[in-house]
Amino acid sequence: MTPTHFAFSSAFFLGSTGLAFHRSHLLSALLCLEGMMLSLFIGLSLWTLQLDSTNFSASPLLLLAFSACEASAGLALLAATARTHGTDRLQSLNLLQC
Repeated sequence: MTPTHFAFSSAFFLGSTGLAFHRSHLLSALLCLEGMMLSLFIGLSLWTLQLDSTNFSASPLLLLAFSACEASAGLALLAATARTHGTDRLQSLNLLQC
């Protein structure tokens, strides 16, 4: 395993463990998701560069566009949750009261 492969694999793993174990605030969950998407973008970009193929050159940009859409939807949910509940703590959210 090359050092770059290890770096983005460990970044993805750290983001997923942060998402799994530190779910107290919605903002921290969104930051973990963004870290995972950034590591996937770096990995896909390096994979495209190593293949030297023009067929996969649009894949990192497509992933980055989906990541931006995910971030904007997450921030909109964060703002709506903070307005309605007064906090971004995930323990205060209850789906049965919506």
